[in-house]
Amino acid sequence: MSSCYNSYSRDVPINLCSLYQNTSLLKSLSPVFFVRSMEQIPCPCCGGDHRVIGSRQRKYSKGSGEQCILVIRRLRCKQCKRIHHELPDILVPYKRYDSESIEAVVTGNAALSVAADESTLARWRSWFQTHSSYFLGCLNSIAIRFFNGTPEGVPSLPYSVLHSIWQHTGNSAGWLARVVRPITNMNLWTHTRFAFLS
Repeated sequence: MSSCYNSYSRDVPINLCSLYQNTSLLKSLSPVFFVRSMEQIPCPCCGGDHRVIGSRQRKYSKGSGEQCILVIRRLRCKQCKRIHHELPDILVPYKRYDSESIEAVVTGNAALSVAADESTLARWRSWFQTHSSYFLGCLNSIAIRFFNGTPEGVPSLPYSVLHSIWQHTGNSAGWLARVVRPITNMNLWTHTRFAFLS
């Protein structure tokens, strides 16, 4: 069998069969996407500038059950030295499914079927019900800080917490991403990932 040489070391032959097997494995893996934001977001903790210090992989599942891998950048603040990860709008921090799937389950949208078991769907509903008042309070405080009060047309006594959140973000598709983004960028997102003691 013929052989080829490694590009790193010219004198070490590589078997073509093993090279073919390695590339055929790549076809079965999840698609990989590189994420890079075009805007410069200041540090949510101190407002300082970020410096890119590396990247890491972040897996997530779509509503169809297909898994994707994102390569996201790791950023370190030049002032407070804290490390942040640059997440795209399609993800919710500490969740393994995309925001569209979680949004469909929370609103009860039957048009999108999510490939997840019932216990996962119940956990998402419980998570949103537990945190929705906090999300609304964060959105209200952001509106007061940046708009000198609530945005125009927001009634003081809405029907439910979800409807009051929609008063800030709108109820069109992608409303959960519009909730997550300002809360995360203001460093108000609650840490929901815990270490289990053994």
